[in-house]
Amino acid sequence: MLKLDDVTIHFDANNLWVLNIALTVVMFGVALGITLNDFKQLQKQPKPIIVGLLSQFVLLPFLTYIVIRLVNPQPSIALGMMMVAACPGGNISNFMTHLAKGNTALSVSLTAFSTFLAMIMTPFNFEFYGHLYAPTASLLKQVALSPYELVKLVLLVLGVPLLLGMLMRYYFSAFSEKLSRVLKPFSIIVFIAIVVIAFSNNMNVFNNYIHHVLGIGIIHNLLALLLGFFIARAFKLSFKNQKTLAIETGIQNSGLGLLLIFMFFNGLGGMAIIAAFWGIWHIISGLTLSLFWAYQKKTKLQ
Repeated sequence: MLKLDDVTIHFDANNLWVLNIALTVVMFGVALGITLNDFKQLQKQPKPIIVGLLSQFVLLPFLTYIVIRLVNPQPSIALGMMMVAACPGGNISNFMTHLAKGNTALSVSLTAFSTFLAMIMTPFNFEFYGHLYAPTASLLKQVALSPYELVKLVLLVLGVPLLLGMLMRYYFSAFSEKLSRVLKPFSIIVFIAIVVIAFSNNMNVFNNYIHHVLGIGIIHNLLALLLGFFIARAFKLSFKNQKTLAIETGIQNSGLGLLLIFMFFNGLGGMAIIAAFWGIWHIISGLTLSLFWAYQKKTKLQ
């Protein structure tokens, strides 16, 4: 059996373009729900947003690096963990926050800011920590990843739909709200379907190698959720905001991570499997946590 670092997930060019378009549509749907008022929240209540961005773009990548140094996984898995941690929050975090009786307005604002900042922070964090850890640095040299190409693709996938979606929301508010309600669930279903179909063609790879990422993927996600919760508590934010930051930090846009992995790493086994597993697992863990908080006694201090 091949080493996981030598395994590739086969994903043809046609599927890759459809995946690219699907992710762009997902981000466009997210942007339709973002208004300029979401950014103005930074002036009104800067502390929760700043703490949330600190948790997501500074502490989570750093924590991921520490975990990698302690666990010492195979280099491709480590690089996949870095990719996931470098991505912005997932597009279902707003729904989960609402379900958990968290601060939905804060969640939406964090989605707006994190998507905007991800155009720079995602490539930066991935490049920085990828080169900081020797085993992953050697993998990056083999791939000869161009930082410019990475930034360009992230700008294309995140920046363009974000701009177009916000412009449509600004000029056609009523229509955008109706379109968003249809587009979000539809685009997410299409995206999940494409990933499932793609990986069904590589089922033997999953069967043979999933045990390499199962434990570390669950632990990584659990630590991300705990990080968001306790950093919010450390900054004395309300319980409502603690729930929100836990979800925002633990729910990552693994779809973006998968796209970057297929575009630049040709579906490198460990990277693709950990990103795909995270994409499935964070929905399970996020919904479980949200439902737990949703059904807590109403006497719980909010």
